[in-house]
Amino acid sequence: MCGEVMKLSGSEILIRTLIEQNVDVVFGYPGGQVINIYDTLYQHQDEIKHILTAHEQGAAHAADGYARSTGKVGVVIATSGPGATNLVTGIATAYLDSVPLVAITGNVSLPLIGRDSFQEVDITGITMPVTKHNYFVNKGEVLADTVREAFKLAMSGRPGPVLIDIPKDIQTSLYDYEPQPAVTADEKTAGDGDDISAAVELINNAKKPYIYCGGGVISGDASEEAVELAEKIDAVLGCSFMGLSAVSTDNPRFLGMQGMHGHYASSMAQHNADLIIAIGARFSDRATGNKAKYAPKAKIIHIDIDNAEIDKNISVDCGICGDVKLTLQKIIDSVDAKNNPEWIEKVSAFSAQEKEQLKLTSDMTPYNLIDVINKTVDADTVIATDVGQHQMWAAQYCKFSKPRKFVSSGGLGTMGFGLGAAIGAQIGSGKKSVLITGDGSFGMCLNELATAASYNVPVVIVIFNNGVLGMVRQWQTLFFDKHYSNTVLDRKTDFVKLAEAFGIKGYRCTEMAEFEKTMKSAFEDNGPVLIECFIDKDEMVLPMLPPGGSMDDIIVERLGD
Repeated sequence: MCGEVMKLSGSEILIRTLIEQNVDVVFGYPGGQVINIYDTLYQHQDEIKHILTAHEQGAAHAADGYARSTGKVGVVIATSGPGATNLVTGIATAYLDSVPLVAITGNVSLPLIGRDSFQEVDITGITMPVTKHNYFVNKGEVLADTVREAFKLAMSGRPGPVLIDIPKDIQTSLYDYEPQPAVTADEKTAGDGDDISAAVELINNAKKPYIYCGGGVISGDASEEAVELAEKIDAVLGCSFMGLSAVSTDNPRFLGMQGMHGHYASSMAQHNADLIIAIGARFSDRATGNKAKYAPKAKIIHIDIDNAEIDKNISVDCGICGDVKLTLQKIIDSVDAKNNPEWIEKVSAFSAQEKEQLKLTSDMTPYNLIDVINKTVDADTVIATDVGQHQMWAAQYCKFSKPRKFVSSGGLGTMGFGLGAAIGAQIGSGKKSVLITGDGSFGMCLNELATAASYNVPVVIVIFNNGVLGMVRQWQTLFFDKHYSNTVLDRKTDFVKLAEAFGIKGYRCTEMAEFEKTMKSAFEDNGPVLIECFIDKDEMVLPMLPPGGSMDDIIVERLGD
């Protein structure tokens, strides 16, 4: 339903179109080339909330966390030049993880474009490789439709980031604006019928099926279908890093993450399966290891919304391009119900071996810290991480019962992602969030403590402090003869005092009983809280496949143990 045509400034058209798309919150940082946009935001502050971050990168990560936790399109705004370039890492992070994001940047006026004007940069050229599409708006008459198209593109098919660059004079000039309904994603369709029939035949002939859930299961809202298929064909389920939270960790068929730092049982089950049904996964190098030795006994079915992913990294026996939810529904209706008792028994043996590998102590270990976190949080809590060892421990040990409760940078591996993302996830979900981070990653973007404090965001920040860049150091230990080149931080940062300087409660824990009490208190607090915990610098993330290795090379215990 359309409304009357109005003559409005470009900035007014932009904000009204955002409101038209049901945007209720944006993240950003003002500057000279978006000052008109911010003036319009001021006038519409009752309709759209703006979260001022400490840095544009933090704003991009917050919009990303908002999108991951809600399934909506996240929106971030920045000025030209350095404001725009500060968004690039956040945009690339969203691109590699298929997160729907619209980034809006200002630029110098059209007559100044290409003249090396103050704070001018070709942000559309810079971000071309890390966006689904981007727009340079050189005609105000198309501004509203450009914004609408950007939202539709960000949410349709395989989600991803889109950038809109708007020159200053386009923001200030007057143009016709006609209100429109909010756009919707493109219509979803199941895969080709012949491909589905081929998949059904492979499934019916399989005796050792393994369902491999990627991030597409979450973005495609296909969690229930993945579990239903597993129940019908008596399969086990595993996931990629991005697929975490797609299936409840309490599901007895779910073996957890597989790959370089995956669960032993999950990786071994995939390695020994005679059929892998990959759903919305991209077979990254961290997931497959040596591709020549990947799943040597298995036929592979690959279901994905993006046809470019099929046969890109791994050649498959049956590729199906289509909406994963609709495709799975058709497969479920067609496959035979079956039981595979010998397969389930074999997988149970893998799980028993995995339990034997876990060496439990009463010390302040990552496992024990996360065990306390699991017991403290509820089903609606979003757990975010930065990148490094702590991220992998969280992926291995955190428990989830609902999708979209794990927020972490998978494809790009962005250190500093976590705090902004945890803030955005909390604002999007309306529920408390927890950030699990390391002293190295946290140091990248700790300035967003200012944002958490300013908006009293109830995020609990748990720092695993081992005084080193743990993941790189682990590689140096295992593969570089313990040449610890620039991975021993030896910093004097007092994170508790730092938190207090930002206006946040800070605690330091050296014993598990102390952490358990502090975590409970922090979770009951209505504002942000930081807890620093000290762990052994030699603690490793295990199991581990060496780079380029296969399941024949898996490391399950620390050398010398």
